[in-house]
Amino acid sequence: MPLSIRFHDQRSQNAEHSLRETVLAGFAERPKATPPKLFYDRRGSELFEQICRQPEYYPTRTEELILARAARDIAGIAGRDASLVELGSGASRKVRLLLEAMHPASYLGIDISEDFLCASTQRLADDYPWLEVHAACADFSRPMSLPDGFAGEHPLAFFPGSSIGNFDPREAQAFLANLHELLPAKGGLLIGVDLVKDRSVLEAAYNDRAGVTAAFNLNLLERIRRELDSDIEPDSFVHRAFFNQADSRIEMHLVSSRAQDVTIESERFHFAAGESLHTENSYKYSAEDFHALADGAGFRALAMWTDPLALFSVHYLQRE
Repeated sequence: MPLSIRFHDQRSQNAEHSLRETVLAGFAERPKATPPKLFYDRRGSELFEQICRQPEYYPTRTEELILARAARDIAGIAGRDASLVELGSGASRKVRLLLEAMHPASYLGIDISEDFLCASTQRLADDYPWLEVHAACADFSRPMSLPDGFAGEHPLAFFPGSSIGNFDPREAQAFLANLHELLPAKGGLLIGVDLVKDRSVLEAAYNDRAGVTAAFNLNLLERIRRELDSDIEPDSFVHRAFFNQADSRIEMHLVSSRAQDVTIESERFHFAAGESLHTENSYKYSAEDFHALADGAGFRALAMWTDPLALFSVHYLQRE
C-alpha cells in the first residue's frame, strides 16, 4: 500500500465468501437475480470507465458539465472547513472538479474493489500533494462509519453517476437513511440523479454500438468463472437492456441462449432457453419524486442543478 494513502479495510467478511454467498443466493431466486455491486471487480471497474466514454452514454459527460458549472456554488454551500467523501471512488474528472473548487483538507474514497480503489486514490494523492487522502475498502450499500483518523468538519458525501438508481425506491430510501447516520448534523450529500426521459435515449445508453455495456454485463459471468468453482459459459448468454416504463427503470439481464445447467460451487442451476439472470436496475426519477425520497430519509434539499436538455440532475442535500 503506498505510504501516501491512509488505507482502511472496512470489509465485514472475506470477499470471496461474500461473492460465493451472494451468487448462490441470487441464482436460487425466482426469477434469478444478482446485485449490481458484483460487477465491480477490477475488470468490471475498467469496463465501466469505458462505458462512461461511449457516445450513447450521456450521464457521465452531462454530470461533468453540470458539476463544472456548479462547482463554485457547491464549494460555497459546503464551506471552507468541509472534507470530501466519495462513494464509489472512480477515475473520472468529476471529483477533481470538486477538489479544485473546494480545496478540502481531506478526501476519503470508498469502493468495494480494492485494486481499483487503491489505483484511483493513489492518482489523486500524486496529483494533489496538499491533500490528505484516505481509502476505505467497504460495501457502502451497507451501514458503515467514517474511519478513525479521517479529519475534517462538515463532511460532504459525493455519490455521482446516478448510482442511487441501482436501488429500488424502498432500498434507495434505506440507503439514504444509512448515509444520514454516517454524516453528522448539517453534513451534506451531493448526489447525481438520472431524470425520466425518452425511451430511445435511455435504451441507447445501455446498448452502445461498441458493445462495451454488453461486455461489462457478461464480465459478471467471467468473474464467477475466475473467482468461484464454476463451469458457467459466458458465451451461452447474451446481454439485454430495456426500459420498463411501468417501474420507471432500465433493466439489464443476461439471457440464456439455450437450455442449460450450470454448476457453481457444487450447486447446480437450470436455465431454460430465453431465461434470464437479472443483473441491474437503474431507476429514473423526476426531481419532485427524488426530493420526496430524500425527505423521507431525513435530508433537506438545498440546491439542484441540471443541464439545458434536462437529461440529468445534481442535488445538494443537507442532513437534518
